Amino acid sequence: MSSKALSTWVEVPVNSDFTIHNIPFGIYSDKSVKHRAASAIGEYIIDLYELAAAGLISVNREVLEQIVLNDFITLGKPSTTKVRQEIIKLLSDENSELKKNQGLREKVLKKQSAVNLLMPVRVGDYTDFYSSMDHAVNIGTMIRDPKNALMPNWKHLPVGYHGRASSICVSGHSFHRPKGQQKPADAENPVFGPCKLLDIELETAFIIGKATQLGDSVSTAEADDYIFGMVLFNDWSARDIQTWEYIPLGPFLSKNFASTVSPWIVTLEALEPFRVKGYEQVPKLLPYLQYEGNKNLDIKLDVILKTQNGEEHPVCSSNYKYMYYTMEQQLAHHTVNGCNINVGDMMGSGTISGPDPSEYGSFMELTWRGTKPIKLKDGSERKFVNDYDTIILRGHCEKEGMRVGFGECVATVLPAKP
Repeated sequence: MSSKALSTWVEVPVNSDFTIHNIPFGIYSDKSVKHRAASAIGEYIIDLYELAAAGLISVNREVLEQIVLNDFITLGKPSTTKVRQEIIKLLSDENSELKKNQGLREKVLKKQSAVNLLMPVRVGDYTDFYSSMDHAVNIGTMIRDPKNALMPNWKHLPVGYHGRASSICVSGHSFHRPKGQQKPADAENPVFGPCKLLDIELETAFIIGKATQLGDSVSTAEADDYIFGMVLFNDWSARDIQTWEYIPLGPFLSKNFASTVSPWIVTLEALEPFRVKGYEQVPKLLPYLQYEGNKNLDIKLDVILKTQNGEEHPVCSSNYKYMYYTMEQQLAHHTVNGCNINVGDMMGSGTISGPDPSEYGSFMELTWRGTKPIKLKDGSERKFVNDYDTIILRGHCEKEGMRVGFGECVATVLPAKP
């Protein structure tokens, strides 16, 4: 099916993330539905259970009435891809049953604004990487020195750590500012209290779509078969807590208090037209990390800060194409020792920063550790994120008349609990 030739009878607003070229997957609820699998087109969600009940898509209805998509994803890519293609055909065929049957159409297409979008998967395990070279150089320059910004292993493997899955929440949530130990530069001993340097991390994450057994490894050539799709991801960070705790074992309380994901999983199939060439990786990597073809993705990413009065302020724009290591390399490295993966596991890209200061993906970089505050349109400044600030991530791909987007990834910071 040629994606360039597609059109739909559903009215899709200009610059919508949810065009006929996308057809992502998620979970929704409303007054009459507790939880069901859905897709999206324009301003509407598409109730997949109702499509299956009408015999218009080839899938068992039971997997579409679960609280998460894990069972649906477990059917395998041949099945889920077929469902996506059937939806595309229904939405592009002027004579489809869905268009002709008004009663069915009203049950299937519901305004996104009238439903709740839920957490799309049950995340069993979560891993976060550190794979943007610009970000790693910036952080290394700040905390070490420009000559030794990258650690000796950084250009030999995708650095990562295992995070906390229980505190990953779907877009639209709020959370309390974390508390913990911090050590001021002029103090001999640490102090305890609310985090003062609360930061964002502009990331994407990929969702595992196929399990492996303990002892199995996934090669870079096989990796796409194990990746169901991608979401936007904000891996909130408490920089002052992190600075004190991270030696010798890395992030702990500074990262496990909250992470935010967008509700729609955009499939690899939808993203395929936006593949671009990646970095030349020097020195040459070990064979298990080498790959062929274009594996980076041209995904434009934006961060917006919304103040308590509701005014939105652009913070930065970056692009996933600036990733030094690809998803395929990250997955190959993650499993090379025989670590098993499960459907629904989530793997964060790490902060995505570009070469220009306007493309830095964290306040730590944008304000250069607070020394260059961001000036907002209302005259106020931000060194890091304040209480009652809302952070919005947006992302989309666009090429030759095709647009595929992720929607929004939104969360609000509340004051620390007493």
